[in-house]
Amino acid sequence: MQTDARVGVVVEDSRQRALSSGHGDGGVGDGKRRFSTQQQSQTLKQQLQHQPQIGTLEHLIAGGVAGAVSKTCTAPLARLTILFQVQGMHSDAAALGKASIWKEASRIVSEEGFRAFWKGNLVTIAHRLPYSSINFYAYERYKGLLKMIPGLDKHRDYVATDICVRLFAGGLAGITAASLTYPLDLVRTRLAAQTRTMYYRGISHALYTICRDEGMRGLYKGLGATLLGVGPSIAISFSVYETLRSHWQVERPCDSPILVSLACGSLSGITSSTATFPLDLVRRRMQLEGAAGRARVYSSGIIGTFGHIVRTEGFGGLYRGILPEYFKVVPSVGIVFMTYEALKVIMSSKSADK
Repeated sequence: MQTDARVGVVVEDSRQRALSSGHGDGGVGDGKRRFSTQQQSQTLKQQLQHQPQIGTLEHLIAGGVAGAVSKTCTAPLARLTILFQVQGMHSDAAALGKASIWKEASRIVSEEGFRAFWKGNLVTIAHRLPYSSINFYAYERYKGLLKMIPGLDKHRDYVATDICVRLFAGGLAGITAASLTYPLDLVRTRLAAQTRTMYYRGISHALYTICRDEGMRGLYKGLGATLLGVGPSIAISFSVYETLRSHWQVERPCDSPILVSLACGSLSGITSSTATFPLDLVRRRMQLEGAAGRARVYSSGIIGTFGHIVRTEGFGGLYRGILPEYFKVVPSVGIVFMTYEALKVIMSSKSADK
């Protein structure tokens, strides 16, 4: 965090030097634009200097807790999304046409009970704690490293440069976190997809059964589709969030930072989900391939799975479950960023008091 702040100040100082030295002969309009841009640069500079500063352990805790809180709050919608995504694996076209969120929610309550909405939530938390910790921490570290690339602070288009840095840092962070925690993500999907037949009794039983029936490689089934999806998803999410938040704080500095984080996080979640949902759906289908009671219908990798879905369900099949995903992602991503920012403020204030 300290490195990010210093690099950000260097960027802003360079921007001001370029503005004051590169356009000295402009007219009155140019002078007003320079003054306005310098004001915004100064505001951004002050924001960077006053960002909450926390250590590595606090950073990991803030990211992990934020992810766990967010996933627990939105677990019912997450399970509905998974069930909709995998319907095409075992339903005919007529049944798929009659599917609705309300009918599926009613079926869960009547057949499995209300608590079934949180089926697999324990493994979700077990996955989300390390995943979010690594994700947020790696993002800040990657961003700091990318900003220290020689000559980057002298680039003329600073806005585009910042966005590119956020995109690359987010993509690298997402790939890192997903690779390290993938087996838990696969187990979570299989537990959440169980309905009447309970083949997996829990996290340890699922891990043991998958290794026994499918080998160690079974724990990484669908990893390729996951990395293809999670890289751009996290990249878009972080870059949209930070860009919107920075712009909002410049234009409306008196607004509550917590509410700003909630709103910007929700918008970033919608953007990233829309862009990467088909890859997420393919990932879910591939994770369930070969699971107990399910036929092997996808045998030609990511491209073959895409083709099979389009042939059997149409292009709309690639967005099966997008509605509950939207209902989930608006509060989910908003809550995770809001909780993360709030915990950073709390932890930095406690560190300052010591």
